[in-house]
Amino acid sequence: MTFRPASTALNHITVLDLTQVRSGPTAVRQLADWGANVIKIEMPASGDDGGGMGGPRAGSDFQNLHRNKRSLTLNLKTPQGLEVFRKLAATADVVVENFRPAVKHRLGIAYEDLKALNPGIVLASISGFGQDGPYRDRPGFDQIAQGMGGLMSITGLPGQGPVRVGIPIADLCAGIFCAQGVLTALLEREVSGEGQWIQTSLLQAQAFLLDFQAARWLVDGEVPQQAGNNHPTVIPTGVFKTADGHINIACAGQAIWLRLCEALGTTEWNDDPEFADPQARSANRNRLNAIIEDRLKSASSAEWIAVLNEAGVPCGEINSIDEVFENPQIKHLGMAQPVHSTERGDTHLVGQPIIMSRTPSTISEPPPTCGQHTDAILGDLGYSAREIAEMREDSVI
Repeated sequence: MTFRPASTALNHITVLDLTQVRSGPTAVRQLADWGANVIKIEMPASGDDGGGMGGPRAGSDFQNLHRNKRSLTLNLKTPQGLEVFRKLAATADVVVENFRPAVKHRLGIAYEDLKALNPGIVLASISGFGQDGPYRDRPGFDQIAQGMGGLMSITGLPGQGPVRVGIPIADLCAGIFCAQGVLTALLEREVSGEGQWIQTSLLQAQAFLLDFQAARWLVDGEVPQQAGNNHPTVIPTGVFKTADGHINIACAGQAIWLRLCEALGTTEWNDDPEFADPQARSANRNRLNAIIEDRLKSASSAEWIAVLNEAGVPCGEINSIDEVFENPQIKHLGMAQPVHSTERGDTHLVGQPIIMSRTPSTISEPPPTCGQHTDAILGDLGYSAREIAEMREDSVI
């Protein structure tokens, strides 16, 4: 077997990856990075450009999404291609797909079909809006979910109009939630011996991510609005100008407020009734922010960060992406992991944000070339070299 796991944590789990674009590949990457034997199934005609799999194969996006996986070309629209897939599914642990809901039924690889082959199989499905319901057949896209899921209504400056966030957060989180669902199903299978169908969608992920903003509506009947860089309920928390730039300060609770006043040398603010307690500071947010900024302009960002951290006031610089990966703590945590890519040579990709003491995640393999492991995977299934050659001639692989 040509499988070098990225970790020993999940190296006993085999995953068939039918995903495209971002949410599905994100889910599978989570499993691959923890050692699962991921077989990424691609159409033979897709070639080496990546197509819908995350941009061109040599592109940074594809490279980051598809590491630690093996590639099998397989045409599921042919009877023999489906036969090969069913053989794989009969012994696999997980299938992950993000087709539109009807596609897997049309192909004959819906949960009921897979369960008949393998009662322990876990099918994970990601869609734009859910596997059923009135929006079931709508095409899904991250920014559409950000808007429909409420995020764009609370992002940006007051009165600015809706603003998307700078990453495909609905896609990414749908993928992460899907991976969590897979792991939960695998743990439950240890008790029941049965697999199950787990489902999530971009819209569900985005609604869940509203978190306390959603609770403000569901519990208190309050509709959150845009607050810009200010925290909507914890004040003063936001972006503040200094002599040479900007910093974030997060002042949650009375104790930290008192520390802030002490660190800024403005203990007289404690006696101002407009700032006496959280409710007063909320009512007078604009005045408070203005006088904090006026004080911060007397020194540089680095100087204030040192002073405030020493005083126990949460604060930090506001980095550009290049500065993030030059940050000494990010370097210490190993968030940029080295890899030798077939297309790019020596480079770095974003590592997992979880540290495990015995079974760490690594980037053991770069993204595969299209069909790189086809012969080896089919050989493991028992196909002869001649049968594999015939399938290639017939465009099955």
